[in-house]
Amino acid sequence: MSKTTTTLALAASVATAIAGLSTAAHAQSNEKCYGISLAGENDCAAGPGTTCAGTSTVDYQGNAWTFVPAGTCETTMIDGMDGVERMGSLEELDRDMAG
Repeated sequence: MSKTTTTLALAASVATAIAGLSTAAHAQSNEKCYGISLAGENDCAAGPGTTCAGTSTVDYQGNAWTFVPAGTCETTMIDGMDGVERMGSLEELDRDMAG
């Protein structure tokens, strides 16, 4: 193997390792926050009646979640169009469910 090929292979290995660490760090720095997503803007697995990202049907659907920076979910306050304030939750909520 030539020196150039070895260098390229090493650089590719390092880049792959760094990309893996970046993904892990991203996952650790975010948390699921229920009840703050707008209809069709949830991140994934929104509970019964939905399958994955973008499938919530009601604004602030209690079983739909969005990733937010870790430690901010329970301090996230949403002023709904109906004038009712809603707080984010780390657990599924039984409110504003698709009907």
